[in-house]
Amino acid sequence: MQFTEQKFNIGQLEGISAKTIEEHLKLYTGYVKHANLIHEKIQELLNLDPEKHAYPIAEMQRRFAFEFDGMRNHELYFTQFEGGAKPAESLVELKKKIESKWGSFETWFSKFSSLAMTRGVGWAILYFDKKTNQLVHTWIEEQHIGHLTGLDVILALDMWEHSYMLDYVPSEKKKYIEAFFKNLNWEVVEKRFSDIVSR
Repeated sequence: MQFTEQKFNIGQLEGISAKTIEEHLKLYTGYVKHANLIHEKIQELLNLDPEKHAYPIAEMQRRFAFEFDGMRNHELYFTQFEGGAKPAESLVELKKKIESKWGSFETWFSKFSSLAMTRGVGWAILYFDKKTNQLVHTWIEEQHIGHLTGLDVILALDMWEHSYMLDYVPSEKKKYIEAFFKNLNWEVVEKRFSDIVSR
């Protein structure tokens, strides 16, 4: 099994520099590379002697989760910029679902933006839980710790400092959050939601 690096068609963004995207994409490339390397090494050790290599296999399995989720999180993140910014006004079904839970889009937006300000590195994620037919948002530590089992990602906001440090100092990360939403293609997010609901 090999994981393939995706290519993203990202135009000029407002408030997020081309240099930031360029360097950020290099990190994504690293996640793909290391997910493949670790997976291959685990298979090698399993084929040799699983009992003898139980400890390094276990440690690599933990590291694999970090690299794999780093790869997938970034694929979700960068895809949200493709096609240029599309306003939240283009939302239909997702907006209805947000309003049914939080009362208004503005209330959800305020709560999600506050979530993104969580201290430390990680991700602010909006999920859809098909089992309970509701939206849930939460903070993901690093790339993998705290992902909610069985839930589908609708929106992924990278809050590692590498996402904004070339443009904003850490005390200005609120400006980065504003820039993220200014450049977000909400049609991509809406399609994720409708695809999940319909399958």
